[in-house]
Amino acid sequence: MAEGDAVAGAGVRVSLDASASRTDAGALQAWLEQEQPLQDLVRRGTLHIEVRPSTDAAEEHMGSVWEIALRIAGDVTTVAALAEYTARAVRVWQANRRRVEDGEPPRTRVEPLDSDED
Repeated sequence: MAEGDAVAGAGVRVSLDASASRTDAGALQAWLEQEQPLQDLVRRGTLHIEVRPSTDAAEEHMGSVWEIALRIAGDVTTVAALAEYTARAVRVWQANRRRVEDGEPPRTRVEPLDSDED
């Protein structure tokens, strides 16, 4: 299998900065679930999207830091393609949030999931 090919349990994560609330994380999750082509993958059951506390030790502090894990459940897409789709959807969500809410949206980082994450 070539680098970037889909592997069961592979995927990407969107890390939100410490300014993000659980509501922000949930809103972004809902947005991702409705964005094409992510919506098609979710509908077919080949992509699972979940909000969870961050696993990034560098962001440890009082309170919760959130991340959204997007896990590939089959060989329908590559991690690179999933990261591209996700990054594009996150940028659109941030632009939309600026239009409808006061203040800046949380900063985000999209990166591959570690291979040893469950």
